[in-house]
Amino acid sequence: MDPWTLLDRMHVGHFRIFDLFHHLLRSPETGDSHDFYVIDAPDWVNVIPITPGGEVVCVRQYRAGTDEVTLEIPGGMIDPGDGDPIEAARREMREETGYRADRFESLGVVSPNPAIQSNRCHTICAWDAYRDGPQRLDGSEVIDVELVHLDAIPSLITSGRITHSLVIAAFYLLDQTTAVPAG
Repeated sequence: MDPWTLLDRMHVGHFRIFDLFHHLLRSPETGDSHDFYVIDAPDWVNVIPITPGGEVVCVRQYRAGTDEVTLEIPGGMIDPGDGDPIEAARREMREETGYRADRFESLGVVSPNPAIQSNRCHTICAWDAYRDGPQRLDGSEVIDVELVHLDAIPSLITSGRITHSLVIAAFYLLDQTTAVPAG
């Protein structure tokens, strides 16, 4: 399939964590022009911190989009000063949970919503995570830390207790690696 041709790109607005753009694109099949809106955001990182005892360091937080408190893994935007996704994972894990780890492994990259978003989400596993101090939450964050045994994750997903699609994708990527230690 041929790519669509960008005819015009207009900045609609800046909203702290993303910019919104209007794109006018021409279909390669019909030649017709169509309007699209694109959310341009920095890449994100999700980190799966796993303790030596096989527990996942999860976070519970309120999400305004669904008006619910959700069970997730630490994560956030990759800041310009992070350098790479592993540094962002290290920072986000420390800020949101107070945990650290010495061994990190990149598990893969997904597109959160390619229909309307330009960014990608990197999944990082933090092996042998350990508590190293208090949380260092950002201004609007209110986060509870919850340890969940790795074996319980599939049932938490199928029962609907874990519903965040990027968290589910992260655990799928972890499941597909051969580096998961037995236990």
